[in-house]
Amino acid sequence: MQSTEDDPLLDAPLLPPHALHSQLRPRFHAIPTVLVANFLLLIHVAFVVLVFLAGIYCYVNPNEDECPGNYTNPLKVESVIIIAKVILWLLHVVFERYVQHHHSKVRCRGYLLIYRSTRHLKRLPLLIHSAGNAALLLILSAQHSFPNYSKKYLYLILGVLCLELICSLTCVVIYTVKISNFNKARPRPDIIEEEKMYAYPSHITSEIGFRESSSLEEIVEKQGDVIDYLQRHNAQLSKRLLALTSQQIRG
Repeated sequence: MQSTEDDPLLDAPLLPPHALHSQLRPRFHAIPTVLVANFLLLIHVAFVVLVFLAGIYCYVNPNEDECPGNYTNPLKVESVIIIAKVILWLLHVVFERYVQHHHSKVRCRGYLLIYRSTRHLKRLPLLIHSAGNAALLLILSAQHSFPNYSKKYLYLILGVLCLELICSLTCVVIYTVKISNFNKARPRPDIIEEEKMYAYPSHITSEIGFRESSSLEEIVEKQGDVIDYLQRHNAQLSKRLLALTSQQIRG
């Protein structure tokens, strides 16, 4: 068995103080979802405006398309509206996956508070559009069975789209404000702030410890997030330390 005196890792020179500084004090990375959220919201507003214009200038019924100029030929105006609505829903599906990807990266960097505060908010726009699709499906089913009230069905479709826009607009605005404030504040990871809480317990109240206002489920969830982060962080530090030590031994 090799003695500790012959261990090359012990004979290697000490690592410089700055070698692991970037890993111990990670650089802040902004969440790049605000611009995409605003662009998608702009598309949604434009879609609803165009639908209202189509409802004003085109008389939509299940049998014919009387839109002047027949711009949607061979499709009916109503069919174009439904197809555009499905495309908009698909864009929100992609956006939800995009947001989830970046928020997972933020969670891995130790920003647990912003991850938890937007966990449900970032999914609401997609849920709202899915509920709107279900409402439109019910309206179209009723229209197929009772085709004598086409104008009323058009008003119902416009009402659903308007309500959907208001709800989605509210959620996206709240989300973008939260993320914009987070990016402007450029805070340190929550885990690093926890170190201050333990170092100066009289100045800062810890969120991880027990509080009367915190439920047991919330406490367990927070502690689980902290443990996951520390495990990933320790694994990254170990790999980085081994790589730097190997480089010094070979050098």
